[in-house]
Amino acid sequence: MASHIEAVFFDLGGVVITSPFESFARYERAKNVASGSINKVIAEAGAQGSFARLERGELTLTEFYPLLDAECRARGISISARELFDLVHTEAGIVPEMFNAIDILKKNGFKVGAITNNWKLPEGSFCPPQLVSLFDVIIESALVGISKPDARIFRLACEKLNVSPHKSVFLDDIGRNLKAAKELGFHTIKVDDPLRALSQLQKLLGVSLLSVPPWRLTTTPVRKGHQFDQAVLLRYLQAQAPQLFASVQALEVRQFEHGQSNPTFLLNTGEQQYVLRKKPSGKLLPSAHMIEREYHIMTALSRADFPVPRTVCLCEDNNVIGTAFYVMAYIEGRIFKNISLPGVSPHDRAIIYEQLISTLAKLHSLDFRALGLGEFGKTDGKYLQRQVVRWGKQYDAAATSDIPAMNQLKQWFAANCPKEERVSIVHGDYRLDNIIFHPTQLRVIAVLDWELSTIGEPFSDLAYCLMPFCWPPETQLATPSMKFESRNIPGIPSESQLVSVYCQTMGMPTREIANLKLYQAFSLFRMASIAQGVYKRSLQGNASSAHAHQFGAAVQQCAQLALELAHKCNKDVAKISATPCSASSSDVHSLFVVSPRVEELRQRVAHFMKENLFPKEKELFDYYSTTNPNRWTIHPLIEELKSKAKAAGLWNLFLPVESDPQRKYGFGLTNLEYAHICEVMGKSPLAPELFNCNAPDTGNMEVLVRYGTEAQKKQWLLPLLEGTIRSAFAMTEPRVASSDATNIETTIRRVHDKYVINGTKWYISGAGDPRCKIAIVMGRSGDEKTPPHQRHSMILCPMDAPGLTVKRTLGVFGYDDAPHGHVEMIFNNVSLPLENILLGEGRGFEIAQGRLGPGRIHHCMRAMGVAERALELMCERALTRKAFGKPLAAMGTVQADIAKSRMEIEQARLLTLRAAQMMDTVGNKAAKAEIAMIKVVAPNVALRVLDRAIQVHGAAGVSDDFMLAYFYATTRTLRLADGPDEVHRQTVAKMELAKYRSKL
Repeated sequence: MASHIEAVFFDLGGVVITSPFESFARYERAKNVASGSINKVIAEAGAQGSFARLERGELTLTEFYPLLDAECRARGISISARELFDLVHTEAGIVPEMFNAIDILKKNGFKVGAITNNWKLPEGSFCPPQLVSLFDVIIESALVGISKPDARIFRLACEKLNVSPHKSVFLDDIGRNLKAAKELGFHTIKVDDPLRALSQLQKLLGVSLLSVPPWRLTTTPVRKGHQFDQAVLLRYLQAQAPQLFASVQALEVRQFEHGQSNPTFLLNTGEQQYVLRKKPSGKLLPSAHMIEREYHIMTALSRADFPVPRTVCLCEDNNVIGTAFYVMAYIEGRIFKNISLPGVSPHDRAIIYEQLISTLAKLHSLDFRALGLGEFGKTDGKYLQRQVVRWGKQYDAAATSDIPAMNQLKQWFAANCPKEERVSIVHGDYRLDNIIFHPTQLRVIAVLDWELSTIGEPFSDLAYCLMPFCWPPETQLATPSMKFESRNIPGIPSESQLVSVYCQTMGMPTREIANLKLYQAFSLFRMASIAQGVYKRSLQGNASSAHAHQFGAAVQQCAQLALELAHKCNKDVAKISATPCSASSSDVHSLFVVSPRVEELRQRVAHFMKENLFPKEKELFDYYSTTNPNRWTIHPLIEELKSKAKAAGLWNLFLPVESDPQRKYGFGLTNLEYAHICEVMGKSPLAPELFNCNAPDTGNMEVLVRYGTEAQKKQWLLPLLEGTIRSAFAMTEPRVASSDATNIETTIRRVHDKYVINGTKWYISGAGDPRCKIAIVMGRSGDEKTPPHQRHSMILCPMDAPGLTVKRTLGVFGYDDAPHGHVEMIFNNVSLPLENILLGEGRGFEIAQGRLGPGRIHHCMRAMGVAERALELMCERALTRKAFGKPLAAMGTVQADIAKSRMEIEQARLLTLRAAQMMDTVGNKAAKAEIAMIKVVAPNVALRVLDRAIQVHGAAGVSDDFMLAYFYATTRTLRLADGPDEVHRQTVAKMELAKYRSKL
């Protein structure tokens, strides 16, 4: 510890607490006010302006609001100071790094204080309670009547801590405040970035500033009126869960800030943390605060691997801590309390909302009876009727005044409740701030607050979750956890798009969802009833939150808005309309809607190809033509474009979320989502490699992600993901019909501590590339006694393994596809380590089936891209060429070809997208017939379109000037690759016949 420094003083806003001026900036953007306008008004008003007077405590907030409004109006700026400062208050959050520093400084013997310009709040100090208990002194301008940079406020702070300015450090984010402190002798540090500022402070003091647990930032000491005997609680836990608590000597108990209904506490054993939720004390309304139901449903859901905290125990004995309670695991992660997601990128906002809705759909898809929840609620399809009665009674029991709108709503619901509803698990309070996201990844790891859960109509959950889209822009009622800052926040999907995500995850067609507004009206009715209960508890003095008294005004406003929505229900049906996502004339995307995030990605890929690839495509294609002796080397432009794509974030888009649920390696797109992007890439044979989405690497990487060991991933997967190496998949053989993979003759035999490969493979794509370093080889490892589909294994074989020889390159209709290539390979006693085997001996067919499903979707959607480009070239040629005195486009036969091509493309695309959607919703096995269908349909449609395009181009069509001939050659081979048409037709026929055979 530096001997000359005794105290460290911190500014609050912009240093220890997030800067209010960041909220100012967000408010200005939302209101279309020029950036910096509000700060400029405050600066121009000077020391006698409303803001300066507010900071000195000369004005209350109520007095301040109209004055700032007037100052802004005088300068031609229209704002609501009340809205602005409500935003500031709700967004204010502790900067974790600074909180950590203060805690460590205290432990190392430093005095710590705060010197802050702030204002008075109705409930008292602006300083959060966690900081009040941490600082030795807090000098608040509004309480002492002096504001920075007045030197008196700095002297006062030093007097309070009995230290000299020369032995003190001051951290602030505003230069004039630092200048004033420095003139008094303070050491000063400008805070532009918390980490850099703390690095300077650490260097100055010689103290390592380490982190503190995140839960300390969201908890406080147990508040007055909520204390209980912690020793009694520990003894109970030691008896009920000795494996967790037997060795615990004492509990540290802290209270979470959130929780209007059931008080929630953190239990720290020193090594582990747990959460305790209890009923509030005092007289409770009937059927309210049913924490027992929370415990039971979370216990059941955890058995289904649904993301909920693991439960520990339930105590219904009021003698332990005064009320019933339960204990569950503490989940460390991120909770987004502001639904506008300030500070989050548009890309990540889209993912967060998609995760929110898809997780809800997964909940509704669970079989509650199979989970033992058949008695958790009534299943008679009259959920809304019961809920209206229940919450009507709750409101009546807590009423403190007569609100006519509540009575009108009860009458309206009685006449308009659906006679029959679907049934599933219903969360009852499903919204963004009840979801915990992974600390670093954009995925849901826990759903909280199950107090209102039951069995009922799932659309009620969806309607409640979409409530933010219902609030009028001018409402003062909703908090940032329920209301958007503005209507068009980049990245946040629309209401209709989110319903489409829900329907897609549920596996139901995107369609009209009746009664959405009805259930939103009910959500407001229920919110009004809950608000009334919270308000009444505040009057009784047993509310969980210090702000509970503010809920009184919410009741009337919720009820009135609910009544307005109810009246709309008689006129409107909430229609879920798809937003067209393609530049194509097709509206196929209205049936298979993609999210805004995926649509943005699709457009970015298309734009990248337009700007970077297509202008260079002819040059690259000529370089790799069979006439160029250097074609087996890599054109420098390829690596340059790959680097550009990677830098643009258009990299490894292919890996499906089912294979990589944590998005560790890729974007985490579904098969359906990637299919839309794959079609765009299919318009150029060079495109997939630029985005590291080229076969066979994509399939090989997926195999390694799914089935590879950690060592195999490190050695081969990571370089493939980086695009620094290429790979091959060695399966087909020249001497057998490889369409029946059980014919494969290449052997993989274990000899002592090695596997030895012998055999010949041919048409091994990608093996001609000089960057190809690894091949996945499929061969026979079992004997005739082994079941046919357990005789084969897959093994990783380096291309430089002794005994492996590339015999020759093979042509495809005269093309050699350099530098990719298709080769014949000889394996002559190739010896490999045992650890190179994939998944285990005899698992080859299992791996192959997992690999082929997504790969066939990729091939077929790229074929749609080929067909689209062929149709585009056909139309351009028909419009610009004349024959017999008129454009080709005026000829009936050409028009017929164009029309047939468009119709066939649409049909094939729909079938392919349906197969992709089925893979996502019911799995590859259930989608077997659809996958087989598209593997036949898509290449054949593309070939017919190409044939017509070639015909319209005449002799030019079979040249390499327009790429149609090359497209035709590669698409024709697709009718053989991954199984010939005949095999797939046989699969479809067998499955179709099976439907009728059972009836005979």
